[in-house]
Formats: sequence, C-alpha cells, structure tokens
Amino acid sequence: MIAEAAHELGLEGLTLRAVADRLDVSIAALYHHVTGKDDLMRLAAEYAAAAVPIPRDRGQHWAVWLQEWAAYNHDIFLARPALLAQYLDGAISMESIATNVDRILGALVRQGFSVTEANAAYEQVTAVALGSAVMTTRERAAIESGASLRAAHEAVVANHPGHELPHLQALLEEIPRVGRQSLHDCVTTVLRGIAAEHGTDWRLVESHLAGR
Repeated sequence: MIAEAAHELGLEGLTLRAVADRLDVSIAALYHHVTGKDDLMRLAAEYAAAAVPIPRDRGQHWAVWLQEWAAYNHDIFLARPALLAQYLDGAISMESIATNVDRILGALVRQGFSVTEANAAYEQVTAVALGSAVMTTRERAAIESGASLRAAHEAVVANHPGHELPHLQALLEEIPRVGRQSLHDCVTTVLRGIAAEHGTDWRLVESHLAGR
C-alpha cells in the first residue's frame, strides 16, 4: 500500500508526509515499514518499474522487438526523470523487474537466440536507450537553466588558447550540420552488430524494420 501510494503521488518531490496523508496514517506508522525517504523512493521506483507493461510480444521480428524495447525505455525514463535517477542509483532491484526481464529474454529465445545471446542483446539495446535518455535529460535541464550543452562546450573551448582542444572544436563545427545521433540511428548500429553475431543477413533485418 505504501509503494502504491508513493507511485500514485509521483517520485518528484515525494515525501513521507505526503504518503502518510494519502494513506491517512501517521509518519510514525510509516517508519514501521520504511527506514526513511530513500527507502520510500526505492519502493516507489520498484513499483513503477514493475507496473509499466513492456512492449507486447506479437511475434514480430527480433530486431523490431528490440527497437520497440529501446523506444519504450527511452520514453519511459524521459517521462519520469526521477525513475531514471533511481535506476542509475541502483535502487531498482532485479527482483522487482524479474518477470519483465524473463519475458524479454523469452521473446528472443523463441527466435533462435540462446539465453546468453538474448541477455547480451537486451543489455546492449537497454544501455543505448538509457544513454540516450540521460543525454536528452541533460540537454533539457541545460535549456531550462538558460543555457545549452553546446554553449557549455563553446565556453570551455574559448577558455583554452590556440588549439588545445582541436577535436572538441571540430565537433562544434560539425554539430550544426549533422546534429546528435538519434536514438533510432544508435539502436540500428547495435542491431547491425547483433545481426552479424547472430549470422543474420542485415538486408533481411532491414526489410523487417522497414515493414514494422
């Protein structure tokens, strides 16, 4: 009940007082079940992670499924920055997401992956999605503070005379033209590697992705 109430209130600005009021109990009563705010945040994060359904296994090609999984992770964590912070802090235990992970592995095993290969593919795609969510979150925070990551990079380069940071300077010159690589492009790069390791012709994978 405590975890559900905390989840319903949302992780942002969550307090013991808010949960106690929602459950109509005293804060002292909560301390019989949680050790403090950090423990409360962990419970709420685990509840949120377990409650959100993963993409449905419709028998789609493994690459399509992994692409959907990446987009799901990216969007969930962008919509809930506090959940992302809890995940990065290691507050979400394997026990709380075990059912989802088992379903993810099963979707790939049914398409010819060994369970070890399935886990490697799952971890690689998840890492890309999380990394993209972190970068987007940082960019949003920078913009909200009246700056941007590009502006921060420009300031650093300007403070170093001559060509002390030639590669960062070259990157700044390229960014307006190419921009940051999209989540889709990043995941596609990973899927190419998975296909190669799995012995699958990339052209066949591309046809499935194009027809998703």
